[in-house]
Amino acid sequence: MDPRDVIVAGGAGFLGSHLVDRLIEAGHRIRVLDNFSTGSPDNIAHLHGHRRFTLTVHDVIRPLPLDADGLFNFACPASPEHYQRDPVHTTLSSVLGVHHMLEEARRSGARLFQSSTSEVYGDPEVHPQVESYRGHVNMLGPRSCYDEGKRCAETMCFAYHRQYGTPVRIARIFNTYGPRMQPGDGWVVSNFIVQALRGEDITIYGEGQQTRSFCYVDDLIDGILRLMDSDVEGPLNLGNPRESTILQLAELVLRLTGSRSKLVHKPLPADDPKRRCPDISRAKRLLHWEPRVPLEDGLKETVAYFRQRLGLGPVSVAVGARVPRPQGTGVPLPPMLGRRAASRDEGLRA
Repeated sequence: MDPRDVIVAGGAGFLGSHLVDRLIEAGHRIRVLDNFSTGSPDNIAHLHGHRRFTLTVHDVIRPLPLDADGLFNFACPASPEHYQRDPVHTTLSSVLGVHHMLEEARRSGARLFQSSTSEVYGDPEVHPQVESYRGHVNMLGPRSCYDEGKRCAETMCFAYHRQYGTPVRIARIFNTYGPRMQPGDGWVVSNFIVQALRGEDITIYGEGQQTRSFCYVDDLIDGILRLMDSDVEGPLNLGNPRESTILQLAELVLRLTGSRSKLVHKPLPADDPKRRCPDISRAKRLLHWEPRVPLEDGLKETVAYFRQRLGLGPVSVAVGARVPRPQGTGVPLPPMLGRRAASRDEGLRA
């Protein structure tokens, strides 16, 4: 396999850093762009000095001359705690960020992967959510900087695809968890685990009957690589179709941590979705992909990671080691990706 030059914007973040590891394993030359507003230097510290790894501290709302065979765009705050902190910058990160990446893709013929989100469906009136559903989003609410920013980013991708023939791949990512999540990032999995390990009250909004689906990070990265190496531009839902209530998640975290934390109920935030679960029929059919790691197995490893991260003593699971995949379910690492690959002129098919 010939090595390719790949840019990962947001590559120091939770998802981006796991993707970078997989691409390095595949033999590609990786350049990470990150402004470290939410990404962590710790996530990529093990790659410093690697001959095929380069880091550029950069904010994607500003243009930067790039040269690559493939581009992955994860550059936007993704948790409510982070994206509501500076809603103007969040909106610009989605809209200007993807514009600058698309300009590079158009110039060089590179393929662009855009990380979209289940938030484009808002508080959905269709369940489970299918890609043809256009969503139920409050464009003026506190979450709209992220929801509408990501919706506009999808619009930009298809505008470039139709007008210039730019190769794009779009995944609508549902709740994902695993090692390298950050304490205080506002995600429900990390919040519950950190609160439980510290013996603090576990905060549940409403009665805890709202649902989410939780996909382990290795499974998600497999789906992203399959999509990037396919003839499918998307958008495709990537997530776990097994639905859990927030209360069920809290009770499972308490059992796995052995914590005596109490459950404390608070009012639901504005526009908080009541149900969130992907229909992944198209991903199964077009990518032959579905999640494999059971929630309890993935949570055990995530708990182990946070025990070490918080300095709370020995762990029973090897931190940083991957949950073993069942035999025959692994995804081949992509030959890639863009202007020097045969896919440049093949056309895009849904």
